[in-house]
Amino acid sequence: MSEPMIQKACRPKGRMAVAVIAAGLLALGLSACEGSKAVYPDRGPGNKKDREMIDPANPPPRDSVFGEGGLDLFGSGGQKKAEGGSAIGVNSFLWRASLDTLGFMPLSSADPFGGVIITEWYSPPESRHERFKANVYVMSRQLRADGVRVAVFRQVQNDKGAWVDADVSKSLSTEMENTILTRARQLRLAVIAD
Repeated sequence: MSEPMIQKACRPKGRMAVAVIAAGLLALGLSACEGSKAVYPDRGPGNKKDREMIDPANPPPRDSVFGEGGLDLFGSGGQKKAEGGSAIGVNSFLWRASLDTLGFMPLSSADPFGGVIITEWYSPPESRHERFKANVYVMSRQLRADGVRVAVFRQVQNDKGAWVDADVSKSLSTEMENTILTRARQLRLAVIAD
């Protein structure tokens, strides 16, 4: 190989190295702007003419997708402990009380972020020809009476051995809701007493 060919082969590599070094210096230079106290205009709600200057170091409070107080992943919410706040999406006392109340039934699924508990079919030992299934919906982040709903389903076995849907009294769902609420109050009082 002749000398000029070797020089030509090395030129693109040299240009690439210069480009990489230039990009690195540019990135380093731009990162130096990170700690500045720049003030940027922001549009307030309403008219486009309403503008206020916002300090990025102290932004105004904004609404959050996770509600007031944001998302507390590791349970370090301080006062939230007494209110039942936690890393789950619903009230932790209602959630725990629901699981405790349905402890005798096998669980099909439990979603702590959506607040839904679904059980498998359960046949009481004294009545093998009927079975029950329950769905519990924890709908609140606060410990409230309307924060939990229970749907109970019942089936009976016919003469051929097939399971057929049967009526279930409304009072059974209400009784389960009241049992869950009573247990949730007990759990909350135990936390407050500590």
